[in-house]
Amino acid sequence: MKLLKFLQAQGIGSRKICQKLIKSGRVCINGEVWCDTEQDTGEVRSLHIDDEDVWLMPLPYYYLVLNKPAGYEVSQRPRDYPSVFALLPERLRDTGVQAVGRLDADTTGVLLFTNDGTFNHRMTSPKHQVAKYYAVTLKHDADDGLCARLQAGVLLHDDDETVAADHAELLNPRQLRLCISQGKYHQVKRMVAAAGNRVEKLHRERFHVWDTQGLAAGEWCFVKPATSALCG
Repeated sequence: MKLLKFLQAQGIGSRKICQKLIKSGRVCINGEVWCDTEQDTGEVRSLHIDDEDVWLMPLPYYYLVLNKPAGYEVSQRPRDYPSVFALLPERLRDTGVQAVGRLDADTTGVLLFTNDGTFNHRMTSPKHQVAKYYAVTLKHDADDGLCARLQAGVLLHDDDETVAADHAELLNPRQLRLCISQGKYHQVKRMVAAAGNRVEKLHRERFHVWDTQGLAAGEWCFVKPATSALCG
């Protein structure tokens, strides 16, 4: 990739800004100052601008996990809460990063982001049945009958077909672990309601092979796409 395009892809700035940085000798690649906008970058091990170390985004596509806290909307144009995109660096936001699916404002846990449209579609398309795992705090005490109903399939309100959990397990009368692979709007909350209970708190523990990576709420990190997630 040519140096000019590389800097733009890294979210450093507009074409004009990147040209100015290069021409004024302020860009250092792998320990050397580069002044040619058309120079091929090859393997970039380090990037410094004005002697400041700049962290590198994987190119051409990147994938990241955020441990979403409560009180953030998964939207570029939030209405009632701050945007979850505000938790990401401006450089990432400027490269067109998109969330992979959504979580409600009060739902916490694993949220994926990427600039890879094919991957995003693969992860969110209902036909691919990507597994998502949730820790559910229930409003009312439950027994194994709740799990049986969820796994057998329930009819959601205002829907014309039943949906079933891939797995449902009670850890205690108020704690449910649930795995689903459909991805309907408010699905977990609607399923639990259809099965005769209510969701008090919802935390997504895992999305396919990705968990929170030991991240604190609001923290993020780059991850690698699983080969199995891109097949089919």
